[in-house]
Amino acid sequence: MGVLIGCGFVLLSWVLFSPCICSVDGLSKARAVNLGGWLVVEGWIKPSLFDGIPNGDMLDGTQVQLRSVVLNKYVSAANGGGSNVTVDRDVASTWETFRLWRVSENEFQLRCVGGEFFTSNSEDGFILATASEPLSTETFYIERNDGRVHIKLLNGGYVQATNDHLLISTYQFQPGWDNNLATFELVIVANNLHGDYQLANGYGHEKAKIVLEEHRTSFITASDFDFLSRHGINTVRIPVGWWIAQDPYPPSPFVGGSLAVLDLAFSWAQSYGLKCIIDLHAAPGSQNGMEHSASRDGSVDWPSPEYVSQTLEVIDFLVARYGGHPSLLGIELLNEPSAATVPLDVLVSYYMRGYQIVRNHSSTAYVVLCQRIGNADPIELFQAGIGLSNVVVDLHYYNLFDPYFASINSTQNIEFIYKMRAPQLQALKDINGPLIFIGEWVNEWDVQNASQYEYQKFGRAQLDVYANATFGWSYWTLKNDRMHWDFEWNIRNKYLLFSGSSLLRSPSFLLLLAFGWGTYLIIMPR
Repeated sequence: MGVLIGCGFVLLSWVLFSPCICSVDGLSKARAVNLGGWLVVEGWIKPSLFDGIPNGDMLDGTQVQLRSVVLNKYVSAANGGGSNVTVDRDVASTWETFRLWRVSENEFQLRCVGGEFFTSNSEDGFILATASEPLSTETFYIERNDGRVHIKLLNGGYVQATNDHLLISTYQFQPGWDNNLATFELVIVANNLHGDYQLANGYGHEKAKIVLEEHRTSFITASDFDFLSRHGINTVRIPVGWWIAQDPYPPSPFVGGSLAVLDLAFSWAQSYGLKCIIDLHAAPGSQNGMEHSASRDGSVDWPSPEYVSQTLEVIDFLVARYGGHPSLLGIELLNEPSAATVPLDVLVSYYMRGYQIVRNHSSTAYVVLCQRIGNADPIELFQAGIGLSNVVVDLHYYNLFDPYFASINSTQNIEFIYKMRAPQLQALKDINGPLIFIGEWVNEWDVQNASQYEYQKFGRAQLDVYANATFGWSYWTLKNDRMHWDFEWNIRNKYLLFSGSSLLRSPSFLLLLAFGWGTYLIIMPR
């Protein structure tokens, strides 16, 4: 006998249980999972990768402030750099905050907000904030004792504050840790960059190579592709870094080996019937200043012509290598360029040139264009006229990263998906332009102590709406130390239910009948 269950939630709930029969040029829509944190490191995904780095709270890009213990004033580079360094600020702000460039475990360079570096290269011994490129005279040895530090020149002298509030490098004695002019309090303001640059430069090449080889061979394996295939996933989106094009000997500090692993991923994909989207997640110079773009210190230098040209060479390398592979579905030209620092005209020009490079090698590979993150409307890419065929615009939808989402409850989060995301998708579809891909979304939110059922409803809402994306969707990410970001955990623990889950592979089959706004689930035995 069958069991009849009534459900009045939303008519679109049928999507959760019916196989996807929509297609993109004869291919099933992408039901994808991102392989994040694998070939491009993101420390928040697997923090233990950084556990063995000495002075691990002083990685590249760490923001620090220095306060003289005698003067009780902060070290400051007026106007963000370009002149003397003073010790005269009662309150620390941007001019008093410096980003570390790590040279070794104890040697560092200090970069001002304007981009200049501290230097001891002055005739009178004063520390200036005037160097555009850091060399030996811009490198300082930092001795630590709890929260206090001494700053030592490579030639042996120490940096000290003066009573007239300047910073000078002529102190020739070994300072103690009591209150003296050569002792400073170190305040770590932010240590939030944990990407490939920080890992490799933090460990040093040989140790980083060991850490990354173990990670790359164990974090994701063939069994994960088997799991995805068995649970209804047909595509993987694989983030890669620009240095993959120079494998096996990429420029310092990056570590080779990711290209061989990407080859393996394509082999596994072919074995388990999956397609691959290669996503250029980290471009030279960094396109957004975040750890996942391998930024050294949070700067965004990618829009320069030199870096754009280098990025196009990476695209050429990738599509030349994989363009004829039967498992290639698409090439994503750039992940999450920043709206604040990447001008639209520069991005559109790059996308147009990148599209042509892909077409030089493949007439069928999809060319994926990621929207700018920040204050940018995705319609800008639909109006740009980039490419003639198989063009996809990638939107990233998170109910996170904005104070608004921290102020709403579970019901309001779900309503936001239907009332805001769905109309935007429909409006973009109505343009009749590129295909639409929800390239990143997650079954996580800012709701505290949500129940499993609430998570299921939230996931259901996203699957309902994102099923309307004309190219498909991709969950972020397959594995993650934060369990609700972990696709495998969500599936195994039934926090996320969708048509490809093992529910449909049970000894029963499901039949849905929809009557008006009511949906009825009939479970019939075989």
